[in-house]
Amino acid sequence: MAVEEEGLRVFQSVKIKIGEAKNIPPYPGPNKMRDCYCTVNLDQEEVFRTKIVEKSLCPFYGEDFYCEIPRSFRHLSFYVFDREVFRRGSSIGKVAVKKEDLQKYHGKDTWFQLQPVSADSEVQGKVHLELRLSEVITDSGVINHKLATRVLECQGLPIVNGQCDPYAAVSLLGPSRSEAKKTKVKRKTNNPQFDEVFYFEVTRPLSYTKRQFDVEEEDVDKLALRVDLWNASNLKFGDEFLGGVRVPLRVLGQAGVHDAWYFLQPRENGGKSVKVEELGSLRLNIVYTEDHVFPSEHYTPLRDLLLHSANVEPVSASTANILGEVCREKQEAAIPLVRLFLHYGKIVPFISAIAHAEVNRTQDPNTIFRGNSLTSKCIDETMKLAGMHYLQVTLKPIIDEICAEHKSCEIDPVKLKESENLETNRENLRHYVDRIFNVITTSGVRCPTVMCDIFFSLRESAATRFQVDQDVRYTAVSSFIFLRFFAPAILSPNLFHLRPHHPDPATSRTLTLISKTIQTLGSLAKSKSANFKESYMAAFYDYFNEQKYADAVKNFLDLISTSGKWDQKSIETPIMLKEGSVKLTIKRVDGKGSKGTKGRFMIKRAQGRNRFGLKNFKKRWFRLTNHEFTYHRTKGEGALCSIPIENILAVERLEEESFKMKNMFQVIQPERALYIQANNCVEARDWIDILTKVSQCNRKRLSTYHPSAYLNGHWLCCKLSADAAPGCTPCTGGLPANIQLDVDGDRETERIYSLFSTYMTKLIKMQEACGSKSVYDGPEQEEYSSFVIDDPQETYKTLKQIVSAVQTLEQQHTKYKRDKFKKTKIGSQEHPIGDKSFQCYIRQQSESSTYSI
Repeated sequence: MAVEEEGLRVFQSVKIKIGEAKNIPPYPGPNKMRDCYCTVNLDQEEVFRTKIVEKSLCPFYGEDFYCEIPRSFRHLSFYVFDREVFRRGSSIGKVAVKKEDLQKYHGKDTWFQLQPVSADSEVQGKVHLELRLSEVITDSGVINHKLATRVLECQGLPIVNGQCDPYAAVSLLGPSRSEAKKTKVKRKTNNPQFDEVFYFEVTRPLSYTKRQFDVEEEDVDKLALRVDLWNASNLKFGDEFLGGVRVPLRVLGQAGVHDAWYFLQPRENGGKSVKVEELGSLRLNIVYTEDHVFPSEHYTPLRDLLLHSANVEPVSASTANILGEVCREKQEAAIPLVRLFLHYGKIVPFISAIAHAEVNRTQDPNTIFRGNSLTSKCIDETMKLAGMHYLQVTLKPIIDEICAEHKSCEIDPVKLKESENLETNRENLRHYVDRIFNVITTSGVRCPTVMCDIFFSLRESAATRFQVDQDVRYTAVSSFIFLRFFAPAILSPNLFHLRPHHPDPATSRTLTLISKTIQTLGSLAKSKSANFKESYMAAFYDYFNEQKYADAVKNFLDLISTSGKWDQKSIETPIMLKEGSVKLTIKRVDGKGSKGTKGRFMIKRAQGRNRFGLKNFKKRWFRLTNHEFTYHRTKGEGALCSIPIENILAVERLEEESFKMKNMFQVIQPERALYIQANNCVEARDWIDILTKVSQCNRKRLSTYHPSAYLNGHWLCCKLSADAAPGCTPCTGGLPANIQLDVDGDRETERIYSLFSTYMTKLIKMQEACGSKSVYDGPEQEEYSSFVIDDPQETYKTLKQIVSAVQTLEQQHTKYKRDKFKKTKIGSQEHPIGDKSFQCYIRQQSESSTYSI
């Protein structure tokens, strides 16, 4: 989700690999082991949870998580929990990384020490304060000074135990100062509006001048105002601390007035003294990206250079190929290139061009497409984008079955357990391999058209280059569809969204053995047994040394490498796109709620088919296919309600004021709207996005909608009384109907610009290499040997155009940063004062004031 900033769109995304934890403190008692899981949080809002690793103090997770961040945040936090038998998981420790520090760890495997977790350290949100120092002349003629403190509002306070009933406690700190005053409690809101004023006596001066206070008891500079936010609780344990700020009165300056927003801070020394090393550590790899995307016209020069790449002769001199040459990893270049070319419908000619060039450089047909070249990485990325639903409908059912059955398939005699039978395990494994092989080789009709077109090009190039080798037209395709698509998806189904988490060790071993066998079956190698280093695998493969397997592979490869015959839109098989996978607290409209429930559910408000029926929120299991959107009482039960995709008129967010509930959205149908609450902001955004995309081409889609609910006889947003009144707000929309190819071309061009900017020194070095090749006709100079340069003059010409386009964009970014810095006002709602910004604020004040601090 983009944030608009004066013609600029800002996107935030994070990609996280949660590796492992080590040295977790043992559980007190005879059983020292723990059952640990890890969560990812935006501030205190959980957006992802790993599987539970049982009976370990060094749990390995190996899980990846990616999300577009839909809101502002202060910390990216990771919590390690221990699942306990009789209650929810108890926290062991946490890692909290400030947003501004994320770049320090960008793309690096880093061990983080776990920090203590306490209620006093769990803080988020901000508060708006106004301070004013004024003179008061007493009846005796003495001048006193009073501080008027106005607590206006707070935003983004945490929700504690399903509620937030906040109030503020205000006190003046200093020698002999202890007076405290409280605001009224604001019920059921984490964005309270207080707007209350409190007065404190500050000084009784001996003398007074306009330039300074000469006080009898205390110096103004030594005083500070303390504002603490609390959640009013009916529990016997007392009110919960939500955060606080300490404002030194020296911020008042000469004017004696201060108006600013502050980030709430943890309580000082609030936590128990725990040695950090005693809590263990967590290995993480964090890639945080913030894209600043300008209006489309700014990217025209660079975008045109990129999209022209397939027409450049030789293709090694093209802009896209040069990006692959200068990037440290080919994958860096492949991801935005593929998305950009897919968006503009030019992926097939581009990959055909770079693949043809690579085939012509290949000397041995047995090594065709085996390296990590730009061609290989681009085809990999295309298959991930265009083929994800193909994988879902082909592999997911059997993968789910394997994970659920937990049948033993270990065939290594060394690893065999005493209770296991080798022949039984072989039969189990053989059964699974046969099942998966059959679903793959009979799935050719479902292979996406764009993949078929690319495979057709690979086949033709390979067959033309190696005319003597009759099998090369097959191996050129199988090296991608089997080796780099199906086999990796079987091996790590969680990375291809076939499973929510990494499988347990026993199931992972089964999938590894299946993946190895499928990979070999698809390779069409002359000597099968020679492909296995392990003798037990070679013996197992004897089951499959039959001609029918080779024939099935060739028929499948022939089908998927025939260009343009199959259209994915004609497939009638329902494809499961998304299921509910959240933990929620069930709430009723009247505000009463049940305890938190764990599970893979969302909650929905009854649709009110009966005019006088109750319309409470209920826990339901949701399921979306390309045909219908359904909800069920529990997973596996029949649908309580089925909404055909063509009946969805709009999918939009629902304003929090409707039911005093966060993360709500609405699925609008011809007769009624279905109101649904997701567990967190990321999950809500995902459901809105995918439901919008599958229904985007519906003929009766709405152009306007009501952002709030229809309650108590009127729409809360526009106050109209007719429940059929037209919407008062334009619908969001304009998304492409094709789910796989939903790409923002300008954002991808911005990412490519960032890569070129990062590797500018390599671009300059490549220009030098072109000059060296042009004038030096001899052995290739070692310092330039890392670049593929077939035509120095054409490559130099392209490089010059790239540098010009990048420099133009660089100037635009520099201007934006300079203008934003000038406009940035520390203490504003957009830039609240925090730990690091306070001194900057004081500096700003002193530059515009003669008051001496």
